Amino acid sequence: MKTGVIISTNDAETCWNALRYANFALGQKDAVKIFLVGKGVEYQQVSAEKFNTVEQARKFLAAGGKIYACGTCIKLRNQESSEACPVSTMKDLHDIVKESDRVVTF
Repeated sequence: MKTGVIISTNDAETCWNALRYANFALGQKDAVKIFLVGKGVEYQQVSAEKFNTVEQARKFLAAGGKIYACGTCIKLRNQESSEACPVSTMKDLHDIVKESDRVVTF
């Protein structure tokens, strides 16, 4: 199955659970892509010991998952593009939604 995960919050626990779900889906042999939009591009800044979003994202990328992030949202926050938060476009989001069998939003 192809799964799209859209994260639009900077709530640490919600981001952590979204990333945990994405990792679980990868473990079920799903093809998973995450798109970060709005406050979701801040997931690395909200990482905490209890809700370690950075570690979950590292596991996701190491297992072959793909992360995309709204370039406009990154620029609005004066962030830099990185492997864990790469500048992407609305076309990328549209492609993820179009090609996915299921889309989950957080």
